[in-house]
Amino acid sequence: MTAANPVTLPLAGYQARHVRIAVEGKVATITLDRPDKKNPLTFESYAEIVDLFRAAAKDKGVKAFVVTGAGGNFCSGGDVFEIIEPLTKMGATELLDFTRMTGEVVKAMRACPQPIIAAIDGVCAGAGAIIAMASDIRLGTAKAKVAFLFNRVGLAGCDMGACAILPRIIGQGRAAELLYTGRQLGGEEAERFGFFNRLAAPDAVLGQAQKLAVELAGGPTFANAMTKRMLEMEWAMSVEEAIEAEAVAQALCMTTADFARAFEAFSNKAKPVFQGN
Repeated sequence: MTAANPVTLPLAGYQARHVRIAVEGKVATITLDRPDKKNPLTFESYAEIVDLFRAAAKDKGVKAFVVTGAGGNFCSGGDVFEIIEPLTKMGATELLDFTRMTGEVVKAMRACPQPIIAAIDGVCAGAGAIIAMASDIRLGTAKAKVAFLFNRVGLAGCDMGACAILPRIIGQGRAAELLYTGRQLGGEEAERFGFFNRLAAPDAVLGQAQKLAVELAGGPTFANAMTKRMLEMEWAMSVEEAIEAEAVAQALCMTTADFARAFEAFSNKAKPVFQGN
C-alpha cells in the first residue's frame, strides 16, 4: 500500500477509525457513524475526513463519493462535550488552529476531483450542514432538518465557508436568513430553496445517492473532474475569463481517449464505455 497522509491507498483497503468507509466498484461511501448521538463530529473525525478526501485525489479506482449518516440522521455538528466544551477553555491561538482545521474539511472536499453526493435524512446541523453544503449534489428526505446553527450558540454564520458557498446554492437572501437566524429548514423547503437537488423516501435516499454515484463514476471522469474544477474556480472570474478558462479546459478534454470513444460509439450507434482517460 502507498502512504497518502495518514490514509493508505487504495481506499478500498483502508480501515477508517473515526468514520466508516466502504468502496463498492468505483464508488466510496463515507458514513458518519455515531448514531446514538446523531453522528456528531469529533476532533479526530474532522481530521480523518480531511485525510480521506485529500487521499482521494491519488486513488484512481474511486470515481465518485457518497457521504451519509447512520441511524436515520446525517450529522448533528460538533460533539457538545468532545468539541464545544473544550473550545470554551481554549485561547485565541488554539481556537484559530481549530477553525482552520474545520475549514480544511471543505477545502479537501472541494479540491478532491471526484463528485461528492450527500444522502441526507434526519438531523443535518452545524458542521453537518456544512458538509452537506460542500458536497456537489444533495439528496434529502422530507424528514430532513437542515440548520446552520452557529448563530444559536453565539457564533457568526461565517463558518467553514458558509458565507461564500451557501449563497451560490440558494441565493444571497435565503442564505442570509438561515445564517442570521439559525432556523431549521425542513426537507421540502430545502428542496424548494434548491439546497436539496431532490427528495427521496428515508429508506431509499442512500440507494438513490449511490445509484447516481455509480452513474457519474461510469461517465467521462476526467471531464467530470474538470467540470468540478471549473465550477469552483469560475466564481472568482469575470465572464470573459471564465469563457477563456473553459476553452482551455474543453480543448484538453478533447485530447482524451474518452472523447474519441464517444465519437466511435456514436458512429456505431452504440453507448460509449468511458474509462476516465
